[in-house]
Amino acid sequence: MGNVDSKLNFRKAVIQLTTKTQAVEKLVQGADSGCPSEKERQIVLNCIRLLTRILPYIFEDADWRGFFWSTVPGAGRAGQDEGDDDDDGARPLAESLLLAVSDLLFCPDFTVQSHKRTGSDTAEDIQSIDSCEYIWEAGVGFAQSPPLNYTHDLNRTELLKLLLTCFSEAMYLPPSADNILNPWVTFFCATDNRHALPLFTSLLNVVCAYDAVGYGIPYNHLMFSDYREVLVEHAVQVLIVTLEHEAGPAAAQHSLDHSASAMEDMEPVGPDNLFVNYLSRIHREEDFSFILKGLARLMTNPLIQTYLPNSAKKIRFHQELLVLFWKLCDFNKKFLFFVLKSSDVLDVLVPILFYLNDARADQSRVGLLHIGVFILLLLSGERNFGVRLNKPYSVRVPMDIPVFTGTHADLLIVIFHKIITSGHQRLQPLFDCLLTIVVNVSPYLKSLSMVAANKLLHLLEAFSTNWFLFSASQNHHLVFFLLEVFNNLIQYQFDGNCNLVYAIIRKRNIFHQLANLSSDPATIHKALQMKKRKKTTTTIISRINSQETISMEGSRPAVPAEPGTLKASLVAIPAIDKLTEKAQVSEDGTMVCLQHMTIDQNVHSPQHTPSPQHTPSPQSLAADTSGIAGASDTESNSGRDNEEAFQPESELVRSRLSSVSSSAVYWNPTPDWVLSWKSKLPLQTIMRLLQVLVPQVEKICIDKGLTDESEILKFLQHGTLVGLLPVPHPILIRKYQANAGTAMWFRTYMWGVIYLRNVDPPIWYDTDVRLFEIQRI
Repeated sequence: MGNVDSKLNFRKAVIQLTTKTQAVEKLVQGADSGCPSEKERQIVLNCIRLLTRILPYIFEDADWRGFFWSTVPGAGRAGQDEGDDDDDGARPLAESLLLAVSDLLFCPDFTVQSHKRTGSDTAEDIQSIDSCEYIWEAGVGFAQSPPLNYTHDLNRTELLKLLLTCFSEAMYLPPSADNILNPWVTFFCATDNRHALPLFTSLLNVVCAYDAVGYGIPYNHLMFSDYREVLVEHAVQVLIVTLEHEAGPAAAQHSLDHSASAMEDMEPVGPDNLFVNYLSRIHREEDFSFILKGLARLMTNPLIQTYLPNSAKKIRFHQELLVLFWKLCDFNKKFLFFVLKSSDVLDVLVPILFYLNDARADQSRVGLLHIGVFILLLLSGERNFGVRLNKPYSVRVPMDIPVFTGTHADLLIVIFHKIITSGHQRLQPLFDCLLTIVVNVSPYLKSLSMVAANKLLHLLEAFSTNWFLFSASQNHHLVFFLLEVFNNLIQYQFDGNCNLVYAIIRKRNIFHQLANLSSDPATIHKALQMKKRKKTTTTIISRINSQETISMEGSRPAVPAEPGTLKASLVAIPAIDKLTEKAQVSEDGTMVCLQHMTIDQNVHSPQHTPSPQHTPSPQSLAADTSGIAGASDTESNSGRDNEEAFQPESELVRSRLSSVSSSAVYWNPTPDWVLSWKSKLPLQTIMRLLQVLVPQVEKICIDKGLTDESEILKFLQHGTLVGLLPVPHPILIRKYQANAGTAMWFRTYMWGVIYLRNVDPPIWYDTDVRLFEIQRI
């Protein structure tokens, strides 16, 4: 905040806000009058900028935070006389401010094009106009595209920045798992705001209709200022902040205030937040198509390759777009099904995978990787996503991954492998999520390439080493996930997956070693000693990765953050069993939810249940993941990182220590613990496959003198295991489920992104935000 004098001056300025002549009242007057003159518009703009600057300092001071919500006599736009027709009464200053901003966003000749040909709007006109006729852009529910007006875009942007600042009170409260209502958002998205529907539509349409490429003139973004881009950026930020689903006593109480006639006009009562309500009720296919194509176009923008370097404009608000896409899929299941019913979902998948691969080594973009993985986890819970992944991948966006010929499924697996083996160490808590996504789609993948098959086997090889399995209490879960992937592919897609079968046969010793895993104290002790010595010479990963010499043409390697980069801390993500609920796919394709099962519970033998002392309870997991930013799994313990953390060794040869298993520091594996999960390893199907095929492959190689890999693949391609494998197990899908932990994570991530996207010029810089920590790398 600064010294004592600045605080004193700040308080004087705040007191001035309550008088009839200062800022908020000027906005109210401007909204009432419609700002007919240039002088009035300039006064309103000055008040907007002043409030945008001063509000963060009010929120920073706990004693002043409730100031705007106290009822100040005369602060409302109407008096309290009983004879007054206006029933507004004396409003809290916050409500007057929000309603004035909302009015000003649809003020003719200030933020929207006037429909009148002659004369000027009067106060009566501004209060009686139907703002649905003044929606900013064509798209959802609105067919007319108003002409571009740079002045209107600039004025809208100033108002949206003020709205964001009003909503940012959430940044000055510590992270909490409780469902804390943001009073600013709650009021703005309620029925008191008569412009809620046209504003929601305007924000959504402006974002989805924006085309950053423009007229296709090279370097045009260097010659002309694009005010629409700035507007779009703030529009998407306001949109994602207002789309926070709040359900609780306040929502129930508010619904009681609606009149009977108003309730009859509505569909069955949905979320009390009108923005969430409107989003969840979009249902026309043409609207879904407009939204999806717009978001896919913008997400793909940073991937655009041109012959002239830097000739095309690259947008920078892709993280906000990912949050918006997430909220669309989460709140509107019809939109989710629309996305998945065609190959259009791949237009979103490719840029997400590009972001993940590009950011994997940059600790300042760990949040970006989380949101990308969460979206893929949500999509992977639906059968159609796995089916769509079988489409051949031919886009060829330059990425520093091995060259391969295959499908989008191959692309996903290759990039996941790259993240796990060469990503930043703070990504380790995401390994469970990454492998869960692969498990979910595996029953539908018709033909993996040899590159992708080898990547999966390589992960199993690395995760099944003794020292890795024994070094943390949760590490064996990764082996269970991978075995489930192989079982699904063998049981349901054997015919087209000869590359995978061949890779399994070549690496069969991995499965034999798992089946014969030693659990005696001497073996455990030796593995832990190896972990302590950090013995990394000639590791599996360094051997295999050294063979990856050919990357895609035009690609550049993922690089760590530049020194001095700002980053926002994140709270820990919940464990995977908190993030998902299990569903079994029945024969007709429908899903049936199952009772809670632990990750390593064998699907073949549901009677097996792990003993309580070996599986962390939901309560203990919740306790581990409810820490504040200081106990974050991502950013905020960076100051305690030692030199060893950044030694040039693979992530897989570091222990998977994270906040969700902080007890691993004191982990002491026992023979009983090893036996408790070793007995449930689902190896039956793979062992049967090896038992049948290995002798056949060896025989044909000897009889025909085969040394050519392609001939062996042809033999496997025409082979069959019908009747030889165990009875197919039910397909188990782990679907994302919302919970308090993820809600808190999204709130923290979203505000961290918005903070860092508004540092030039700064809005919240140099104030004491508490929702996250801002650190310099």
